Amino acid sequence: MATVPSYLTSQVNTSLGTFGVHYIEAGSPCKPTLLLLHGYPTSATVQFRDLIPLLADSYHILAPDLPGFGFTTSPDDLKYTFDNLAVVILAWVMMMQLDRFSLYVFDYGAPVGWRLSLALPDRITAIISQNGNAYKEGFGQEFWQPVFDLWESGNGEAQRKVVQDNVLTLEGTKYQYFAGVPETDLKLLNPLPWTMDYLHNLAGAEKQARQLDLFYDYRTNVAMYPKVQEWFRQRQVPLLAIWGKGDPAFIPPGAEAFKKDLPNAIVRFVDSGHFALETRVHEIAKAMKEFLGAQNE
Repeated sequence: MATVPSYLTSQVNTSLGTFGVHYIEAGSPCKPTLLLLHGYPTSATVQFRDLIPLLADSYHILAPDLPGFGFTTSPDDLKYTFDNLAVVILAWVMMMQLDRFSLYVFDYGAPVGWRLSLALPDRITAIISQNGNAYKEGFGQEFWQPVFDLWESGNGEAQRKVVQDNVLTLEGTKYQYFAGVPETDLKLLNPLPWTMDYLHNLAGAEKQARQLDLFYDYRTNVAMYPKVQEWFRQRQVPLLAIWGKGDPAFIPPGAEAFKKDLPNAIVRFVDSGHFALETRVHEIAKAMKEFLGAQNE
């Protein structure tokens, strides 16, 4: 397998129906496997376009598009919940026969990754969390308040409209790329990612509805945190939390909180925002290689 990425699709049969899971593969299968899970509102194809080439010389990289994002196809009647996203990715992991692998999680990829961790507790050898939350301390209050209000409303139509008008827009998507990025680095931001994210994953009534469903369902991730934290305590999985320190959604205390249950966790901050790979990809790739290399010694 060459270090140049391949773009593939596998048909995955689950209790929820058949999915066409689109994924990127790069690097030799003889190398340690690293599974990359992207976040909202992007896809593996967009988010990891610069990261994968920096890692593929040392690792066997697999990066699927979650259902509802990128090029993965889903049944028309799929209910968009994080449990269901995890069912699909778990079935794909089993089909790919991943017996041992390291896990990189970001944003929505974190709650999917935590569900994988609980389902396959002995297969995950190390975790890199890049702005991937597992603690209540990690929520940025101002960013999340409309979503918290959605939870409190019981998924009320009026509050869904507030989230739709303030978050599920091109400007709302662009904001997630810009917020917290130093002014000197703004010139590094390529407009293609947030434009593609919006057009491919958010634009249109059907896509907006499923994204609103996921925002409402995010409350189930918070309810799951105690189980995840207990797994951390029992497993003591090696973990690197590398965080864009200016992220308004998942703030630095969320990175520091890992140390409550994983005293040996490594916590690092980079001078960027939520999508830190857009401006600090070389710094993050170097930290990942150092961390994973130490686990494989």
